[in-house]
Amino acid sequence: MTGYIAKRVLMAILSVFLVATITFFLMFLVPGGPFLSEKAPSEATIKALEAKYGLDQPVIVQYKNYMLNLLRGDFGLSIKQRGRTVWQIITAGFPVSAKVGGLSIMIALLIGVPLGSVAALKRGKWQDNVIIFLSSAGVAVPGFVVSTLLMYFLSVKIKLLPTFGLGSFSHYIMPCTALSLYPASYITRLMRSSMLDVIGQDYMITAKAKGLKQSAMLFKHALRNAVSPVITYLGPLLAYTLTGSFVVEKIFSIPGLGKEFISSIINRDYTMIMGTTIFLAFLIVAMNALVDIANKIVDPRIQLK
Repeated sequence: MTGYIAKRVLMAILSVFLVATITFFLMFLVPGGPFLSEKAPSEATIKALEAKYGLDQPVIVQYKNYMLNLLRGDFGLSIKQRGRTVWQIITAGFPVSAKVGGLSIMIALLIGVPLGSVAALKRGKWQDNVIIFLSSAGVAVPGFVVSTLLMYFLSVKIKLLPTFGLGSFSHYIMPCTALSLYPASYITRLMRSSMLDVIGQDYMITAKAKGLKQSAMLFKHALRNAVSPVITYLGPLLAYTLTGSFVVEKIFSIPGLGKEFISSIINRDYTMIMGTTIFLAFLIVAMNALVDIANKIVDPRIQLK
């Protein structure tokens, strides 16, 4: 067990290191720079700014300096948001994204698990067909399309919900709905497949033959075993959703981490791009590692090759 955990942690560290390295060098291949704008400053000013942020040095030297600072926990200063460190911006935006993402996960679970169970129990019937159709559509439709449709009908047409910010509970309805549609649809399909597999097991057939009530079979046996794949899926889902959807946050003007990430790319804020990318990569890798370790604890037969 200890060896497995050590290997999984080392793989996680290596994954984050590779993401940081690839992002750093790809970032400098993109045309433009952080100091170019419609009213471009003088060449002397640009050189002074590049010297201030160390951008006048060779890329390999910049990479070495950045990684050494990163090992000390220093993400650097934001180039565009003067006077603020990258870590300050991340810690300010992440709680907002986490709140929206957490609500979206709750909605996805409350919708996906019951619908998937109903679809399995009503296999081949009209209820199953309707649920399969809706879940397939939910997986296929991108989040920005859902966001645009919700905003058009609920805000522009009937003026029922606000379109931006997070001032009240009503502000959360549209972004959380848009964020939860894909995971809810995926969980529905996953739960249906898992439930069908569990229902066909010998112990379920035996329980039915003994006259056990359907509700007891569902909640005491089938649901508890069928929900395992959903729990496994929660690892990457948490990492994806808690950081918030970048496009959804931008559409609804939510002051979360996604908005900062998109702005950093548009503005060529190199340190901010690196900081947010590494932070998000760490969350995804850490969640996946925790899920793998949890599965190893549950099933000791699992081996890491």
